[in-house]
Amino acid sequence: MKMVRRAVMLVVVLLLLFGVPWWALVFPSPDWPAPVAIAGTVVFALGLVGFPLMMFLGHSRRAQDWAARIGDSTLGVVWVLFVWTLLGDLLRLVLIVAGVENPARSRIVAVAVVAVSLVLVGWGHFEAMRLPRIKRVDVTLARLGAGLDGTRVVVITDTHLGPLERTAWSAKVAAAVNELDGDVVIHAGDIADGSVARRRGQAEPLRTIRARLSKVYVTGNHEYFGEAQAWLDHMDELGWEPLHNRHLVVERGGDRLVVAGVDDATAAGSRVAGHGADLTRALGGADSELPVLLVAHQPKQIGEAVRAGVDLQISGHTHGGQIWPFHYLVRVDQPSVHGLSRHGERTQLYTSRGTEFWGPPLRVFAPSEITVLTLRSA
Repeated sequence: MKMVRRAVMLVVVLLLLFGVPWWALVFPSPDWPAPVAIAGTVVFALGLVGFPLMMFLGHSRRAQDWAARIGDSTLGVVWVLFVWTLLGDLLRLVLIVAGVENPARSRIVAVAVVAVSLVLVGWGHFEAMRLPRIKRVDVTLARLGAGLDGTRVVVITDTHLGPLERTAWSAKVAAAVNELDGDVVIHAGDIADGSVARRRGQAEPLRTIRARLSKVYVTGNHEYFGEAQAWLDHMDELGWEPLHNRHLVVERGGDRLVVAGVDDATAAGSRVAGHGADLTRALGGADSELPVLLVAHQPKQIGEAVRAGVDLQISGHTHGGQIWPFHYLVRVDQPSVHGLSRHGERTQLYTSRGTEFWGPPLRVFAPSEITVLTLRSA
C-alpha cells in the first residue's frame, strides 16, 4: 500500500507540473491555431513521459550521466513554467478588469509567461554555472579569545560534483578559496553525486586548497546515497581533515578554538556501519571553557548544538531554495534557509546557500556563494 500511495502521489505531481502549464499556455484557453496547439501538446506529452524515465535512468543504481542531465534540466524548466503559469493568473485578472476578451487575453498571458520563463531559465543557468560570489559576514562570539579575533573561516558546501563535467569550475573555486587566505577552510558536505571513482577528476582540485590552520570536511546527506566512508577516506587523501564525529583544536595568538564536525542527520538511517551524528562523541575530551565551531550539514541539527552549548554552527544543504519560490518548502523542513541566525542564548547558525547546485543547472533568486566568516571576539 505504501508503494501504491507513492506511485499515486508521483502521478499526481507529474500531472500538475506538466498539466497546469499545458492547460494555460497551449490548450484550450488560448485557442491557438491547430498546428500550434498540436505541437505544444506533443512537447508537454513528451516531457510528461520522458521526464520520469530520464530521472530513473539518471539517478538509479546504475546511473547514466546523459540521462541525468536531460531529466534534471527538464525538472528545472517545468518548475519555472509551473510557478510562472500560476503567477500569470495575476496578469489574467488585470486583463479581465481592463476588458480584454478571450482568446486574446489568454494568448497575452501565455506569451508573457513563456517570455518570463525563458529569461529566468537563461539567467538561472548563467548563475548556476558561474564562479560563486564571495559573501563576507562578521560573526561575534562572546567566548572567542582576543588572539583569535579576525580569524577567517572560508566555507564551501554542496558542490554536488556530478553529471555535468565541472573539473575546470572546481579548479576555479579552489583558486578563489586560496585567494581568500583562510585560517580555517570548511567543506560542509554534499561533495558529489556519484562514487569516488566517477567523480575523482572533478574533486581533484580540492587537493590544492590551502588553509593557515586547518581545512575540514563533514558528510552531507548525498554521501549516504552512495559511498560516505569512501568520500571521507578520499578527502583525507586530498589533505582534508574528515570530522567524522570528532574535533580538533586550532590556536592563534595564544587562544584556542574547538572545531568539531558531525555526520549528516540522515547518517543513522543509512545503514552505513559506524555512521550517525553524535555530537557528544564529537566533543568528547574538548575543554568545555573553549568556544566551539561546529560543522553540521543540515541546519536542523541546530537543536542538539544549542543543548551542547555550541557557539557557532555552520551548515549548508538548503541551497537557499535554489529555484524560487522553492525556499518556502525548504523552510518547512529547516529552521534557516540562508544567512546568520541566533538560536538560544549562545548559539548562532550560519546557513550557506551552497557553492554549486543539485539537479537542475539553475539558480533563480538564490545565488551560490563562497563564504568568508570573520570571527570577532566580544
